[in-house]
Amino acid sequence: MSKEVTYCKIIGDSSGAITRWICKGLNIDTDWIGAHQTIGFVHNGRLIGGLIYHNLRFGKDVWWTLYTTDKKWCNKRILKFMFLLAFDFYQCKRISIMTSKANDKCQKLALKLGFKPEGILRKYGDNNEDIIIMGILKEEFNL
Repeated sequence: MSKEVTYCKIIGDSSGAITRWICKGLNIDTDWIGAHQTIGFVHNGRLIGGLIYHNLRFGKDVWWTLYTTDKKWCNKRILKFMFLLAFDFYQCKRISIMTSKANDKCQKLALKLGFKPEGILRKYGDNNEDIIIMGILKEEFNL
């Protein structure tokens, strides 16, 4: 984690612009989202990342979709905020993510954060790629 982004700002997405930016970066449509909450990460006045909280079942669980353009987006303060929003504010018991089986960097970060592989959706993704579902329970979170 980089000290360079210690002063990264976390902003809400009241207009939907950050959500659209994330989906454009991931080359996916926005039709799938439904009700959601999105936060963005801004450094030096530039949006460098964002996180969509979707499929939220208050008090139960939430799914994350994350996109960044700068590998230095991540620091403990941002990670803590991301998790506490889900676990404390939304009172979720678990957070789930999906990642391409070929995306080693995402899997490595998720494992480091405490996510555990829970299943594989065979030929589920674009180009028939396999998708890994990973999850973390509130009691497993330790940052």
